[in-house]
Amino acid sequence: MRLRVFSLLLIAALPHSLAVAEGVRLDSPSGGWRESGGEGEQFMQTVNYPASSVGTPAGQASAARIKGQIAALPKPPTEPARLVVNGVSMPLKLDGDGNFDRPFVFPNGSNSVEVRSPDGGQQRRAQFYASGAGRVPAKLRVLLSWDSDNTDLDLHLVTPDGGHVWYGDRSLANGAALDVDVTTGYGPEIIASPSPLKGQYLVYVNYYGGGYGVGDGEVKAAQDLTTAQITVITEEGTPNEKQESFLVPMRAPGELTLVKRFSYP
Repeated sequence: MRLRVFSLLLIAALPHSLAVAEGVRLDSPSGGWRESGGEGEQFMQTVNYPASSVGTPAGQASAARIKGQIAALPKPPTEPARLVVNGVSMPLKLDGDGNFDRPFVFPNGSNSVEVRSPDGGQQRRAQFYASGAGRVPAKLRVLLSWDSDNTDLDLHLVTPDGGHVWYGDRSLANGAALDVDVTTGYGPEIIASPSPLKGQYLVYVNYYGGGYGVGDGEVKAAQDLTTAQITVITEEGTPNEKQESFLVPMRAPGELTLVKRFSYP
């Protein structure tokens, strides 16, 4: 009798579980084993001013993008989804129909991608192993995301040789590069380097502009305070990988803050 009751409870719960899983569609990445030669895996994307949401460039390999849709959301969605890549959680901005398409060049080795609906009630996850002789993984990756829409935070990285990666100079001769300058809120912005120089690095966050949103038929000033999340990853995808995330309150537009000093290796 107990076994039968347990079976009935399991069957009753099954449709709800399926509904939760079906709410998020993850077209890419797919799970399993992946061989890649690195072709079409572009790190930097074109930015269209004055405002740019993160978008995938034409010709981007499906192996280097996070693409899908979250159904049954308000149109347009009022809150971001949540993206978790290899343990790093960040907001994921959606278009008016709940679609997302974010370029992301994954490291060799085991990877995990999870997308959650804004309320956390729906989710989809993919785990895969990436392998390819032609791929050059990032040994250093710095990610910036923040918790408010219609705001512009900028990620800056000063390298040991005095190089400065930012939206005004997005790639350096030493290999460090900024993927995209997100000006419309949430981020993420990512600076990565396949061959980082040895020495001290400085990470800055610039609160470039306070946000303005439209509500009730008029333009309203957004709150000034926004919280930045910075994650520093070294030796990504290797047994020596180290990852550190921390939060920094950004209180007013124009603020430039040194948020981290670290040495590599």
